[in-house]
Amino acid sequence: MMSDLPLDQVRTLLAVVDEQSFDAAAAALHVTPSAVSQRIKSLEQRTGRVLLLRTKPIRLTASGQVLVRFARSLAQLEQDALSELGLGASVRTMTIAVNADSLATWFLPALAGVPEAVNICFDLQREDQDHTATLLREGLVMAAVTAAPQPVQGCTSHRLGRMRYRPMASPAFITRWLSDAPLSSALPTAPQIAFDRKDNLQDRFLRALTRRRTFTPVRHHIPASESFVDAVTAGLGWGMVPELQAASRGDALVDLAPERPLDVPLHWQQWKLDSPALAAVAGAVARGAKVALR
Repeated sequence: MMSDLPLDQVRTLLAVVDEQSFDAAAAALHVTPSAVSQRIKSLEQRTGRVLLLRTKPIRLTASGQVLVRFARSLAQLEQDALSELGLGASVRTMTIAVNADSLATWFLPALAGVPEAVNICFDLQREDQDHTATLLREGLVMAAVTAAPQPVQGCTSHRLGRMRYRPMASPAFITRWLSDAPLSSALPTAPQIAFDRKDNLQDRFLRALTRRRTFTPVRHHIPASESFVDAVTAGLGWGMVPELQAASRGDALVDLAPERPLDVPLHWQQWKLDSPALAAVAGAVARGAKVALR
């Protein structure tokens, strides 16, 4: 039972996950690495389950994910209680997963709308919108901007709006690669920019355009949102650029198919916690999304 779990051991598990090593967790907790190792071993013996895979990076088992979610919820509730009582440190740390394009456009201005009195320290983890829900499920974050509408177990889900992407390229790229054939014939073989190997927006657009399933173009991986748009502007390839970023590039970028935007619905998922801080952040994110998203 959760009530039988030694809280110092549960907090130690959370520290190991957040710090990603036993030595770093020991430094954060002001104990020795052997004490950290002993606490984790005792917690595993108490639960009868392996909680951590001692790999690099450290990975949680399914049982470990359950306990980390419990530990993070407990930490947030403790911070809220201390703040309301006026005792101890009132700064709360909030872990949030967010996709790179939201982070580069509307998300930070939204967080700036959180009232200063809430006194939050944000710990943002960047991940593809199709994978941010996994971080919630693993207990690594408390909230996430995600493409997944179905709530993760123990979470609520609210729709934020649609982030619109447009297939963009530079005028010089169009002249070199796309001027001698219809777009549906030329684009699948033209060089392409992708954010990383999880980024499937370009292929999604190509499937809708051509009704084909697979493509083997030259594909450059540029894992930074602004640099991604810079690469498209420089003519390295074409790519699906957020409408919010494309507008600032003016004539340097051309929309290859103005009638075929690609919309990605975004949702806000958060743990079911009665936390004033979490509610304040959710409200600010919803207000920012209402202004920026479709």
